[in-house]
Amino acid sequence: MPPGNGTFITEFILLGLTDQPDLQLPLFFLFLGMYMVTVLGNLGLIVLIVLNSHLHTPMYFFLFNLSFTDLCYSSVFTPKMLINFISKKNIISYMGCMTQLYFFSFFIISEIYILTSMAYDRYAAICTPLLYNIVMSPKVCSSLMLASYLMAFSGAMAHTGCMLRLTFCDANIINHYLCDILPLLQLSCTSTYVNELEVFIVVGINIIVPSLTIFVSYAFILSSILYIRSKEARSKAFSTCSSHIIAVSLFFGSGAFMYLKASSSGSLDERKISSLFYTNVVVMTNPLIYSLRNKDVKIALTKTVSRIHFLLESVSLCAGSHRIGRFSFQL
Repeated sequence: MPPGNGTFITEFILLGLTDQPDLQLPLFFLFLGMYMVTVLGNLGLIVLIVLNSHLHTPMYFFLFNLSFTDLCYSSVFTPKMLINFISKKNIISYMGCMTQLYFFSFFIISEIYILTSMAYDRYAAICTPLLYNIVMSPKVCSSLMLASYLMAFSGAMAHTGCMLRLTFCDANIINHYLCDILPLLQLSCTSTYVNELEVFIVVGINIIVPSLTIFVSYAFILSSILYIRSKEARSKAFSTCSSHIIAVSLFFGSGAFMYLKASSSGSLDERKISSLFYTNVVVMTNPLIYSLRNKDVKIALTKTVSRIHFLLESVSLCAGSHRIGRFSFQL
């Protein structure tokens, strides 16, 4: 029995990033390296935040959620993408494709609102420092994260639900390295007008509203920074803001280019290249942009390494003492 209402396709073939044989192996090692950096960087940041109590602040609470989202987000599609580089056919089942689409949508929308929450957190810290603990109380932070995940859930349900209503007859080759919305729409043998309208509305809301919030937050931040008398403090604040703005611009810019254009205009190959920014590059650089340049994270990393070194030395001494005790007993 075919999956879905009126669906004849039971599996799809992911075409991948390129069909040139000479590039397959180099691209496999390139994206494998990027994936390892993404996993290690975000997982390392999660561990540092959990183990160091001085990082249990609103800013690092958002960083924890950002790293967790990036870790899950990259794991939704990257393993399948790597398989495509070393196999002749990268087959994914119909339900597997819909599942990938759901989680891909969920984590990407989550990231958008987490970035927005981080911008609001920086606004509260710089523009209202005396009220920061009240404005960014644990209850407020938890509410912001709950709202982020609820928006992600509703957006992912809308995308996946509309996709499930379509019929796929004969064409089953997805011109992409993941089950994304627009490549799937081009395979449908029924009208996609409702889907295109849904994509325009949902993606428009999830890009325009957070973008305006971030823009307004940083407008107030910039205004406050200009009143800082210390040149060093002003330079540090500008550096932090510029890093965030660059990452947000890459993420939102590539997303807008990918989704807000009509599905009939432009080339899917162009969109595949554009999607690399928010699916691979941004999630890999987030730990560097938001944390590794941070003094508190460097201190936490030093303390954690020292603890591990001390623990290993203690284990080694205990093992040595145990061996000496056994030797003495035998004598």
